Amino acid sequence: MTAKLPLLLLLLICLNGCANQSQSTSSTPQPSVEVLALYEHGIPGAIPTENLEHIRDVNHPDTFIMDITHPTITAYLADPKIANGTAVIILPGGGYAGVSIVKEGYQIAERFNSLGVTAFVLKYRMPLNQSMQDKSIGPLQDAQQAISLVRENSQKWRLDPNKIGIMGFSAGGHLAASAAVHFNDPATAELAEKNLRPDFQILVYPVISFADGITHEGSRNNLIGPLLTASRIDYFSNEVQITKNTPPAFLIHAGDDKAVPVENSLVYYQALHQNGVASQLLIVPSGGHGFGMRNPTDWFVSLSEWMNNQGLMGNNK
Repeated sequence: MTAKLPLLLLLLICLNGCANQSQSTSSTPQPSVEVLALYEHGIPGAIPTENLEHIRDVNHPDTFIMDITHPTITAYLADPKIANGTAVIILPGGGYAGVSIVKEGYQIAERFNSLGVTAFVLKYRMPLNQSMQDKSIGPLQDAQQAISLVRENSQKWRLDPNKIGIMGFSAGGHLAASAAVHFNDPATAELAEKNLRPDFQILVYPVISFADGITHEGSRNNLIGPLLTASRIDYFSNEVQITKNTPPAFLIHAGDDKAVPVENSLVYYQALHQNGVASQLLIVPSGGHGFGMRNPTDWFVSLSEWMNNQGLMGNNK
């Protein structure tokens, strides 16, 4: 009997440990995820077309979705126990050819959820002549529609309608900045009576300017090419569209970015500062372009501090 005692104790310890592990796992907050169509009753200005969407490399873990014609928005609702009422609409990048939906979308949303922030990942349409009457405003229309949709459903999702921001990476950063500076210029008549102003903006290695020598030519050509008129370049050069009413901004860029020069963030920050818009710019020394959260510097810590200083992290219930 005594010879079996150590085995019995070992069994009890294992059972107790397994129970504790199970209890710990079940108590870990899990995001509530919901995928919604961005438009409920058809897309204004769209040309009917088959769904052209496809994944560039199905074997790559960082899923890159191309030629999006049917936009969706994926809601990552924060755990009610820690939710603070703030929401961020995330626009992944991809040169206006596609979206890096995992690295610059879903993973970012999960990080926000850990801070009590609800996140929405927007799979916006790509500027394609075969699916849009005016390809240059299609993505902006989707961004404005997302802001309107989230704000109108703020009560349902337990959000503060005055704490809804927009975030973008690379070309998604250009789109987010465009939404931040053109909120008084609805892309369609259906959006004319809506509040389209994001309450804050977060831009990660963003394309900002469409001016020669600083722009990312692929993004510019995909959105407004081949008619690169002075007026269109000016309209989508977001640094020259800033006013005192532009929402506050947090910008992150790597100094060694060879794809989208750091000057994009520099000129945007300078224009924000000149117009008295409270903003913060973080330049990390390395990382190149497209690093998402995979950078030696955990820029999300600085971002959360900035959001807290902006009054966006307190519980409003």
